[in-house]
Amino acid sequence: MAAGSATLFVFGLALLLASWVMLLITSWKEDYAWGLFTVLLPPVSYLFALFQLDKAGQAILLAIAGWVLIFLA
Repeated sequence: MAAGSATLFVFGLALLLASWVMLLITSWKEDYAWGLFTVLLPPVSYLFALFQLDKAGQAILLAIAGWVLIFLA
């Protein structure tokens, strides 16, 4: 793996982690059950974010940017 690809991959993972943390904070503020689902089943938390776009839209955009960087790597 070239240095550029590795850099894109690491930044993509960092963005995904940051989006999950943002989603974790948002879901705990919304409801205890959603917060617990976010901790135990992270893919389910993105389903929550799709239904609560007004509150979790930034986390979704950050996750999309992370996936774009990973696919570019």
